[in-house]
Amino acid sequence: MSQPVVHFEIGGRDTEKSQTFFRDLFDWKIEMQGPAAMINTGSEIGIHGHISSLGHEPHNYVTVYVQVDDLQAYLDKAENLGGKMIIPPTDIPGMGAFAWFADIDGNTIGLWKVAE
Repeated sequence: MSQPVVHFEIGGRDTEKSQTFFRDLFDWKIEMQGPAAMINTGSEIGIHGHISSLGHEPHNYVTVYVQVDDLQAYLDKAENLGGKMIIPPTDIPGMGAFAWFADIDGNTIGLWKVAE
């Protein structure tokens, strides 16, 4: 199985202000779905994403999500290569599960597994 980049996330302190900024800048269609504002870029090219406000550090970030078939196996592999788990596998009911790790330079990378 390939491991494509399937999603991006933009984090900021104020989700509403971020929504307005990116909607006005790129004409993205953005609507709230639970705690996140889902982004539809309006294109068949590229990937879609979301805007969120974690309410804690890191407040400002951009990350991508790589789709994998086993979150824990890839977290373990990242740690064996010098990375560090940030968020363990976390379910999103009806959609799938995600996890975050830091690479060897401290960049945050998301992992995504589609619900079976």
